[in-house]
Amino acid sequence: MAAKQSSKIKFQQSIATGVTLVDFNAPWCKPCRVQERIINMLQNKYHGTAKVMTLNIDRNQDLAFSVGIQSVPTLIIYKDGREMNRFIGLQTTETLSQALGEAIAQPTTQPHLKKQAHREGEIRHGKMHPPSGS
Repeated sequence: MAAKQSSKIKFQQSIATGVTLVDFNAPWCKPCRVQERIINMLQNKYHGTAKVMTLNIDRNQDLAFSVGIQSVPTLIIYKDGREMNRFIGLQTTETLSQALGEAIAQPTTQPHLKKQAHREGEIRHGKMHPPSGS
């Protein structure tokens, strides 16, 4: 049980910050073997910009189940721990590159900054002050 918990924690840490493409696959899956070549190309192309990783569902069944993997290959793009895009089946380099590029370009949403900006907007628009004449 501890090993399963450890792999889930490592997975969550891997996807927690930045953009991460995860290829959920299995050794017996022929389309996964073709996808593997594309994944290797993407690892080189996005080195330092996005993480690209593979996960064997046979060795990580609980984790695969927890993220809803029902067929392989399934590829999920995460940004700061949130799922941004999901692809089921063999995907081209172009499709995955475009999706990674979009995820990288999308601004990071940090809840504390968003809340602060909202608060500053309220102050600027006078919502935090009583209306004049009361």
